Amino acid sequence: MQTGHAHLFIPGPTNVPEAVRQAMNVPMQDMRAPDFGALTLGLFADLKAVFRTTSGSVMIYPGSGSAAWEAAITNTLNPGDKVLMSRFGQFSTLWVEMAERLGLDVEVIDVPWGEGVPQAEYARRLAADVADEIKAVFVTHNETATGVTANVAAVRRALDESFHDALLFVDGVSSVASIDFRMDDWGVDLAVTGSQKGLMLPAGLGILAVSEKALQASKTATMRRAYFEFSDMLRMNADGYFPYTPPTQLLHGLRKSLDRIQAEGLDNVIARHRRLAEGVRRGIAAWGLGLVAEHPSLYSDTVSAVRTPEHIDAREVLRIAYEDYNTSFGSGLGLLAGKAFRIGHLGDLNEGMCLAALGIAEMALSRAGCDLQLGSGVGAAQEWYAHGAQFEPQAALAAA
Repeated sequence: MQTGHAHLFIPGPTNVPEAVRQAMNVPMQDMRAPDFGALTLGLFADLKAVFRTTSGSVMIYPGSGSAAWEAAITNTLNPGDKVLMSRFGQFSTLWVEMAERLGLDVEVIDVPWGEGVPQAEYARRLAADVADEIKAVFVTHNETATGVTANVAAVRRALDESFHDALLFVDGVSSVASIDFRMDDWGVDLAVTGSQKGLMLPAGLGILAVSEKALQASKTATMRRAYFEFSDMLRMNADGYFPYTPPTQLLHGLRKSLDRIQAEGLDNVIARHRRLAEGVRRGIAAWGLGLVAEHPSLYSDTVSAVRTPEHIDAREVLRIAYEDYNTSFGSGLGLLAGKAFRIGHLGDLNEGMCLAALGIAEMALSRAGCDLQLGSGVGAAQEWYAHGAQFEPQAALAAA
């Protein structure tokens, strides 16, 4: 029998704050009522601030981030269009598979898992595409499987320097509302996220931010879509409604989540994630273990993928943590199965929670046969949190 509460240190779904959970505990209501827009119109406006766009539009689809992926593709591209993508982890691989299934001509750059978006190769191929055959460039901002964050701004520079007109798609599922993301500044045309990561909600909302350029493309795109039709969404959203039944309870939770982000301040949210992630990384280094991400410039502030020694099966570490310590860490996906496990450090998170994650991971690693000093990772993170990181009080959240 397990006592206490379960610990969730996966990179999504993340922990739901109690205030957000309570906000979703509301009776069913009429989604066609004249006052429904009082709830929803503010959500669209405040999500634009999270994406850091003033000129773009935001749409909320019942579904996951993958649903928003499909909406982005089907509304703006045509069957047979050439697109430039890269594979360097499980989720960038899945995005390629979706594009191929939807009938796009995918030009894929394969990169070793642990590296980031091949921005120099993107630049070379875009410069060589003098006929503008490439209609879209896809960037996974934060590859959740490997703990790697890409430089989206560098890809935008590559597009601009080659005077290329391709649309820029960004998967921000595990970055938006946690890692610095700037839709307007980086010239992003379609940005995707989901409710279950930095927005601290259950899964169920696929959220898509769309530039004016992408909206214009949607007016002539010929790919088949029905449920995901932009024009239907925008027409109904203008007054706060949806073309189909929305998950109203999740929308109430989203309202509270956005209130919390506003109370803390988006810049402070991003700084907190950076501070907490650095403590986790210092703890991992103190164990003598490395990350899948190959260079510090690629380190993700929302998830760390930890390589286990060759004689240690990461799946055994996960089993011990789950069965004996009531704790979930992220599994190694795809090529990393059995070779790595992931510590998610995003959303509603603080120093004590990160220390708990490190302490439990140490015990599980030790039980699995890893030669490490118990307390070493926790101590390294404590040193960082107590003396190396600037303390920033979070008193504003008490009222959120």
